[in-house]
Amino acid sequence: MLSLVDLWMPIVVSAVFVFVVSSVLHMCIPIHRRDYRGLPNEANVLETLRANGVPPGQYMFPHCEEMKDLGTPEMKEKFATGPIGTIIVRPAGMPSMGKALGQWFAYSLLIGAFVAYIALVAFPAGAEGKTIFRLTATAGILGYAFASFTESIWKGLSWGVTAKFVFDGVLYGLATGAAFAWLWP
Repeated sequence: MLSLVDLWMPIVVSAVFVFVVSSVLHMCIPIHRRDYRGLPNEANVLETLRANGVPPGQYMFPHCEEMKDLGTPEMKEKFATGPIGTIIVRPAGMPSMGKALGQWFAYSLLIGAFVAYIALVAFPAGAEGKTIFRLTATAGILGYAFASFTESIWKGLSWGVTAKFVFDGVLYGLATGAAFAWLWP
């Protein structure tokens, strides 16, 4: 009987495959270049945020403390006149690409570990590669492709951007399935 330890190699290799595929998608193919736009009059908006001492965090506007406040005339007016949105404020300083890439690789290892667990429950040692691929690719797609739906549903992220992340996630899932099919003990 196999254990999760027996699948360390496909877990790690699937994370490497996903890392390579994501690097190609984000550096060589300009699919995500226009996912986000700059704010009009960005300098004034940033100065206003600085002047008000807005600390790092997640913000929604207009904001109300209680759901019952949504029915007040003041909140109805704020929503009617807009803008409506969310903003994430990060600490000042250059973003750390190394830290983000490290977290992405760790996330890919985590997805690989869950895919391995699902496969362990379903298959014995020596199972057919095509069958391993179908299940592990599907599990990988579920892990990678559908996380952005909540961003569109609850935060208003463009469905077009979500569709691109789903496309990415399908490729990551297929790469995960390929690693497991190739290296299944």
